[in-house]
Amino acid sequence: MEGGNSPSLQLQQLPLATAAVSVQPHTDSFSYKENLIGALLAIFGHLVSSIALNLQKYSHIRLAGSKDPRAYFRTKTWWSGLLLLVLGELGVFSSYAFAPLSLIVPLSAVSVVASAIIGIIFVKEKWKPKEFLRRYVLSFVGCGLAVVGTYLLVTFGPNSHEKMTAENITRHLVSWPFLLYMLVEIIAFCLLLYFYKERNANYIVIILLLVALLGSMTVVTVKAVAGMVLVSIQGTLQLDSPIFYIMLVCMIATAIYQATFLAQASQLYDSAQISSIGYILSTTAAISAGATFYLDFMGEDVLHICMFALGCLIAFLGVFLITRNRKKPVPFEPYISMDAMPGMQNMHDKGIAVQPELKASFSYGALENNDSMPEIYTPATLPIVQEQHGPKGVSAPPYRVLEHSKKE
Repeated sequence: MEGGNSPSLQLQQLPLATAAVSVQPHTDSFSYKENLIGALLAIFGHLVSSIALNLQKYSHIRLAGSKDPRAYFRTKTWWSGLLLLVLGELGVFSSYAFAPLSLIVPLSAVSVVASAIIGIIFVKEKWKPKEFLRRYVLSFVGCGLAVVGTYLLVTFGPNSHEKMTAENITRHLVSWPFLLYMLVEIIAFCLLLYFYKERNANYIVIILLLVALLGSMTVVTVKAVAGMVLVSIQGTLQLDSPIFYIMLVCMIATAIYQATFLAQASQLYDSAQISSIGYILSTTAAISAGATFYLDFMGEDVLHICMFALGCLIAFLGVFLITRNRKKPVPFEPYISMDAMPGMQNMHDKGIAVQPELKASFSYGALENNDSMPEIYTPATLPIVQEQHGPKGVSAPPYRVLEHSKKE
């Protein structure tokens, strides 16, 4: 009986084994499909957001250069940019629900590339072909490197896909790797905030490190909120869980403080430096947070991790080259024109310009040696004398003009 039943058991087990073998390729293709959807949504969102910001900037510049008395929020161009900005941010927000966090965050380099291309297209200066290539060679190289880095990121990105249910998020939130990471991040944030506020260390690296640490928590909560919304849309309601609202409040709070520090950095430093350094620091912190909270690289082989890291480095280099090519603002040098004052003698007729000294002296327009000047420019001394009363009660003039020769 056992010998007769064994062939039938083997025949019954054969379809099960075949089905078990076919599960893994289907899972891999499905995970790659989700990665591709998330990456395309992120690229689309960053591209549209960059176009929207440049469109709003164009509306401000056009109003400033015209005699139109309307405010910027009454123009169709500004409202079109705002609608595109909302659409782009929705695309980026949706991408976190499909792809891992470590894959979506580095794709923000697309916005830098798009801004560089838009700036080159709308430039008003006329260049010869050789001068144009020489002027924008760094931008072209940077765009090419950013595209190569983006391709490597999408190809070798992590494939960890987990449903963002309230139970899973709570389990990750109390895991010891994330608690240890949070302890290190809180200590680092407090130290940086102490040096920035108490010691007035207004270095760009310190400010952008504060932004990066806050941004890492922002993207962690964004993925949790977006994933729970997606699971709720698919049929399993997650919006009634307290962890959803905790993540939502943390997302809003960290985003507000992050924008505050960015505004302070923009008042002290150039936007090109903020874009390049901020992108590198924020991406590194966000990938570290995704690797500890969502375990993005769990089960990945060494080759995929190394190629992903190489893609990040190439994207970093591309963003650095693009932002390095931007024009630096020329500092304003004050110039005092004495002929602008009516009734004031000036020296421009003799070719001598009055320029403020940019030294330790506080004497604007003063000459160090007045001996070579004619006597017409020698100031008259008007000493104040005490008032003297004559015998008949007639007061004397309060002052008298003393004529000094050049020798005196």
